[in-house]
Amino acid sequence: MRENAKGGRVGAERNRRRRALGSRRRTAGFGALVVSGALLAGCASMPDSGEVRPVDSSQRADADSQVRVYGVAPHKGERPQELVTGFLEAITSDDPDYGTARMYLAKSKQREWDPAGGDTVVLAEPPQVHVERADDRDQDYVVTLIGKQVARIDPKHAYKPEEATYKERIHVARERGEWRIDALPSGLVLGVADFQRIYRSVNKYYFAELGTSAPGKGREILVADPVYLRKRIDPVTSTVNAVLDGPTNWLDPVAATAFPTGTKVVDQRLSVDDSNALKIRLNGKAAGTNQEQCRRMAAQLLYTVQDQSAKVSQVVLQRENGSQLCSLAREDARKYAPDQVAGRGADQQYFVDAQHRMVSLADGDEEPRRVPGPFGSDNALQLRSVAVDRKEQRAAGVANNGQALYVTGMEAGASLGDPRVTARGGVKSGLTAPSWDGLGDLWVADQDPDRPRLLRLPGGTGSPEEVQVPRLDGRITGLRVAADGVRVALLVTKGDRTSLKLGRVERRVSAGRLSLSVQELRSVAPRLEQVDAVSWAGGSRLLVAGNEQGGLQQLQYVDTDGSLSNASALPGITGVRGVAASESAAKAPALVAERDGGIVRLLPDSNWKLVTKEGSAPVYPG
Repeated sequence: MRENAKGGRVGAERNRRRRALGSRRRTAGFGALVVSGALLAGCASMPDSGEVRPVDSSQRADADSQVRVYGVAPHKGERPQELVTGFLEAITSDDPDYGTARMYLAKSKQREWDPAGGDTVVLAEPPQVHVERADDRDQDYVVTLIGKQVARIDPKHAYKPEEATYKERIHVARERGEWRIDALPSGLVLGVADFQRIYRSVNKYYFAELGTSAPGKGREILVADPVYLRKRIDPVTSTVNAVLDGPTNWLDPVAATAFPTGTKVVDQRLSVDDSNALKIRLNGKAAGTNQEQCRRMAAQLLYTVQDQSAKVSQVVLQRENGSQLCSLAREDARKYAPDQVAGRGADQQYFVDAQHRMVSLADGDEEPRRVPGPFGSDNALQLRSVAVDRKEQRAAGVANNGQALYVTGMEAGASLGDPRVTARGGVKSGLTAPSWDGLGDLWVADQDPDRPRLLRLPGGTGSPEEVQVPRLDGRITGLRVAADGVRVALLVTKGDRTSLKLGRVERRVSAGRLSLSVQELRSVAPRLEQVDAVSWAGGSRLLVAGNEQGGLQQLQYVDTDGSLSNASALPGITGVRGVAASESAAKAPALVAERDGGIVRLLPDSNWKLVTKEGSAPVYPG
């Protein structure tokens, strides 16, 4: 690439600084950058002008632990490659409106460029920059960006794993003697390291749409909807605005917002006050809401913001003139809690013992105990797998040969009764472990290779109804239904490979009859070649046992959008055939796993400990 002398010196100095900063970023990790003279002199710098703003309580923790990174404006005489490289670095800065990045654009593009108007593309590494001259007059160049795409984030901030080859073009032309970008792809492109440094995962909350299967409940059950927002750009305001944008495209068909269409925040900046209350003025679209609707609006915001800041104790919604619409305190919001139907026994685990009977185990217990009722009796059915409803009053169990599903009470004197479902595929296939949703319905899959079925038993004991799963490529060999009843995690086996899919449970009424289907299956753990077990572990988090190609089995948390969870890494364990975690956010209950050596348990701040040398099929209520 040709460079004039001045441009060469500027480029060499900038490249030296970029290399130094890149090394420092790798050393410091994604969460914090080291403050040093070299960093302040390089492509990240502290601003020496501008408005002074107070740091409110909602931002203090983040501000103290993060160093803001600012881009460097283009220098005179920069060549096209340097210009584009500088622009790519500037979009990784913490400028609220990408002000420095806009300096790299032609005047005609500076205002119309909308970084949020397209997808944000995440690459395994920052894009490679290739320059091609567009004509012989040295008046314009085409710069090609090349990389390995790993994910995309759409304009509604939803993350989607998507591996592909990335190749896009940027056009550079002279403007008043300097090179400037006058055509570029929509959205942003970032390396994964910069993405993890700049963005944070946020759970927005909406209300489950349950059709007529659970009258009234659909207006009370909150569902987590994970998105990615910029970390250090007014996090409270951006989070509230994201809720008002409505559910992501994937969740939208089964979730609803309590906010009237067109509701916006009046204030440009929101913060949590000294009493830990979040006060939000809304435009006139929300002025006519009644108290119940307003409280549901407040519940959505309280749980969303509280996910990011545990200090929020109250949400106060106001009209545009500042008068109060309603308020909702944390204690009063419990009826809307996303884990309200996740099971009251957050620390109660169940599994099948060596005699194929059902036993229970609490966090404080050293030894498991037989449960009351037929499943814990010596003279009753031998079990392969079990599931406990979220009120912990009934249990479902699959017989040891896998051929029949029974439902019974968990009290002395309860009757076993007749099988509720019988497998059709013979002993080699059989039924999967069952799962209860938070509405009291029971789910199970028949692994018949000729006609695999997903079944739902209304109320747990109703006649089995087949649930359609369009575009299912394989057969269901495991399932866990979320407490909200609108999401289901499926283990799908095709050939000798089992993958993890997340499906959306849609309810439709036709001719007065309710029918269910699982739509738009999406891959949740695409990097795992084989998935052996899965359990819900929170509103938008799954606990997964599996292995990457050529790697050992590992136990890890993954988010339901397919991104890696920011939860702490788990102590290593192999040979896992089953896992159990609690959906409840009330505490940090134990993890339980079935492995080659029996049942093991991981209590908070400890390591895996053997519970029993023989046992299988661990579960929490659900």
